[in-house]
Amino acid sequence: MPSGSTVPLSAQSRRYLQLGRFGFWGLWLLQPLWILWLAPPQLGNAYVLLALLWLPLWLPLYGIVKGHAYTMAWANFIVMIYFLHSLTNLWVSNGMQWGLSLLELLLAGVMFVGCTYYARYRGQELGLKIPKLKDDPQR
Repeated sequence: MPSGSTVPLSAQSRRYLQLGRFGFWGLWLLQPLWILWLAPPQLGNAYVLLALLWLPLWLPLYGIVKGHAYTMAWANFIVMIYFLHSLTNLWVSNGMQWGLSLLELLLAGVMFVGCTYYARYRGQELGLKIPKLKDDPQR
């Protein structure tokens, strides 16, 4: 059954969908604000950095807006970029950069948890399963 089916969302799935979307939209808004206005980079071109950090968030945009469980699952690979970016900045920076990095880490964590559990519970509601290796007859 496709994720756009008529199976209603449970309250639990809806809660995690909202959590994942909140983290996603927070990151989506934070990147251009941070890079262009709040704390532009001192070295290099701000637009190159913006492209490297903001463009990956455009890839899962449609699926996150539509609430596709599959998109929410693979969006977790993208959110790892923001975990690494924020943790690196927390280690080497201070002041405004440190605060923005902490916010980025929080938003990435919220998105990760929301997307992970939404994909899990929504997949269960839709009857989607990942086969276990021991059940694979070709193995």
